[in-house]
Amino acid sequence: MPPRKASDVFVECLEAEGVEYVFGIPGEETLDLNESLASSSIEFVPVRHEQGGAYMADVYGRLTGHAGVCLGTLGPGATNLVTAVADAYLDRAPLVALTGQGSLERMHKESHQYIDVVSMMRPITKWNAIVSDPAIIPEVVRKAFKLAESEKPGATHIELPEDVMAAPLEAEPLARRRPVQPEPGARELLKAADLVRGALRPVALAGNGVIRARAAPALREFARATGIPVATTFMGKGLLAEDDPRYLGSVGLQAGDYAMAGFDDADLVLAIGYDLVEHAPAHWNPAGDKRIVCIDSLPAEIDAHFMPEVELVGDVYHILSRLAEECRHVPHKGGSGRLKEVVGGAYEAGKADDRFPYQPPRALHEIREVLGRDDILISDVGLHKLWIGRMFPAYEPNTVLIANGLAGMGFAIPAAIAAKLVHPGRKVVAVNGDGGFLMNAQELETAMRLKTPFVCVVWENRQYGSIVWKQEKRFGRHFGTDFTNPDFVRLADAFGMPAWRCERAGELGERLRQALALDVPSLIVLPIDYSMDVAISPDLGTETVAT
Repeated sequence: MPPRKASDVFVECLEAEGVEYVFGIPGEETLDLNESLASSSIEFVPVRHEQGGAYMADVYGRLTGHAGVCLGTLGPGATNLVTAVADAYLDRAPLVALTGQGSLERMHKESHQYIDVVSMMRPITKWNAIVSDPAIIPEVVRKAFKLAESEKPGATHIELPEDVMAAPLEAEPLARRRPVQPEPGARELLKAADLVRGALRPVALAGNGVIRARAAPALREFARATGIPVATTFMGKGLLAEDDPRYLGSVGLQAGDYAMAGFDDADLVLAIGYDLVEHAPAHWNPAGDKRIVCIDSLPAEIDAHFMPEVELVGDVYHILSRLAEECRHVPHKGGSGRLKEVVGGAYEAGKADDRFPYQPPRALHEIREVLGRDDILISDVGLHKLWIGRMFPAYEPNTVLIANGLAGMGFAIPAAIAAKLVHPGRKVVAVNGDGGFLMNAQELETAMRLKTPFVCVVWENRQYGSIVWKQEKRFGRHFGTDFTNPDFVRLADAFGMPAWRCERAGELGERLRQALALDVPSLIVLPIDYSMDVAISPDLGTETVAT
């Protein structure tokens, strides 16, 4: 029996962490690693671009809470990972990126394909390291996963020199331990309860941290017990169901969102699992004078417009449950339903809009009609993302996935593949603009190979729509934003995918029902008309704050 190599131990450490998939592209410098993966319980998923593999790992991490793993070789393989690793870093998705590297003896000098990947990755990871000695592998792997999955989660990175991975090694993985969450002290909890009980018009702003904590049930009970209404960020959609009377809507697109949701009149704001990267607090606390209670997994970021009076730091689910008990049956009259009324009115009006090309509200309505409350809509980045974040009704957390912090195009197709791997029993629809679609369209081959049956809907207008919209608002014209497209139906056919092009109003819903019944991926091209302003109403303000 051949002696064990460092790569064998490394893969055993991945298995000990519960890794199911490694998404990536092998290289010459990862030969030993890939050979060890081939003999393991882990499924290696070859992708068509490292960025696509890293987005898959990103979304796997979002949906499971366990770090997704992606792999690239040295040089261009590593640089191709960067955008999606940065997305995981800013959107707090647990991810471990692995990159190959040349041997240690050539890292001090100019060498073929060598760049300092560790330094390159450092600003977009919570922690990273080079495995400079085989003996440190168990510690490095355990630390990478612990930090990636600990609050606030994000990306970590391990560099694997080829000579180190080929070296002999006898070692065992370190035991996996769940990250420890602190608990707020009784004094802070009681002070927060006093503030809540004494407020007349409190509102809550709930974000991505509540989803990460799997704390939606606790938030819903808190809102029911206290009567405090809740607005959500785009990434917090579904924390309260769209039809919950205490739900104020999704805020963050325009400067007027907060006033219409009741923030201007609020005498207390509870910021719950709210990451400042989602949108700046200056938009809802412009004078910096709001009394704020912050409930989060880590102490609040420093910001002149976000100076909490009380911080409750720890397990968000447990904190909300305790605070609900302290503040039960206190009458509150905060919040305003005006935002939800205006947005909901435009959404409902879209049902009867028979114009073609489609108007966005009609398209979103037909998508919502074919999806169940637990099914998943994934949005790429573009003007359609603003429509989805603003208007698409969500009923459960993690059912509307949006790339928010970095907001990189090309997210949706790899994300849909990962979503189907995690939730094979749920329907998944990925909405792309025709700009972002071609940035990772090559992963349709990966989807067909894996037989992950989602529906890719391409909103086609032959422009970078969100930039057109902003240029027109500022300058009265647009520039550098127009392009042509290939025949997307024929392109899909080249991948072996069923595909259709909508030719009339009402056809999207019909095609979606047909596509969602298939056991293979499929594509629908939807001509879209963006002449309707996503701002919807002048009451929401002329300034757009989301991207």
